Amino acid sequence: MRFVIEEKDNGKLLRDYLREQGVSATLLARLKAMENGIALNEKHVTVRAILKTGDLLDVAVEERESPPHIVARPLPVSVILETDDLLVVNKPAFMPTHPSHGHFEDTLANGLAHRYTANGVSFRPRFVNRLDRNTTGAVLVARHALAAAILSADMASGKIKKTYLSLVKGRLDQPMTIEKNIRRRAESIIIREVCVAGEGDFAKTLVEPLAASDAFSLVRLLPETGRTHQLRVHLASVGHPMLGDDLYGVGDGVLKRHALHAATLTFSIPRSREMVKVRAPLPLDMRERIIELGEEAIALAESECGETG
Repeated sequence: MRFVIEEKDNGKLLRDYLREQGVSATLLARLKAMENGIALNEKHVTVRAILKTGDLLDVAVEERESPPHIVARPLPVSVILETDDLLVVNKPAFMPTHPSHGHFEDTLANGLAHRYTANGVSFRPRFVNRLDRNTTGAVLVARHALAAAILSADMASGKIKKTYLSLVKGRLDQPMTIEKNIRRRAESIIIREVCVAGEGDFAKTLVEPLAASDAFSLVRLLPETGRTHQLRVHLASVGHPMLGDDLYGVGDGVLKRHALHAATLTFSIPRSREMVKVRAPLPLDMRERIIELGEEAIALAESECGETG
């Protein structure tokens, strides 16, 4: 990956510059040990080199081998955006993001491994954001360790913005901000619950209504924190659980999963730092429910995340 040194970084130690980009001490040590790990103006240098405006800094990013524990499987993978450093995938419902107990060969990671290794390309999936098994939508994946470091640092600092679409029980036609701490329920390793300030972790969600009936509403969700099950727990806590959410609400009878779709991701491309906004097309099962709210509701949903895919 090549960086062009800007005037604001003139005089910095190369080491400090890379740390500011999100490169961890572990990754920096690995790069130092590589024969061509770091080059400045096409010459090998140490991390103590002094940067000057206009310098060309090249950092090795090639993955040498694929992880043996992720089995390549020919699963459907819908790629929205792909560069040398990353890809954004529209994850379908009922597919876990990464292998876990009971799901070792049916995950997004398995499908991505097949996409690359079948063509002789080493690939290690490095997920920058993750979605629950039944949540659909945009998943950002770094293609190498340096991109993962940069994007993960952006995520931690709030520079990556996410929006979701959801269908929730009852009429919700006024915007609201939900600020309620969340903790794991004592007797469960999965279930979360809201709790008083001073306990658990702070969580904040902005809720923007798009269309509503007495039965259910279409809302846009903007999480300002990223707690486990945050959106589902927050909506249930204000009396508007997601349709189909049998963990925090009730089953829908139509939808076979909780109605949550990661509609957009806005982030900076690691090399150029250009801001991009990626949309994940609306899933068919949610579209079929939204149509009950009328054509205007469908138009609003598809303007948010693209036509049904």
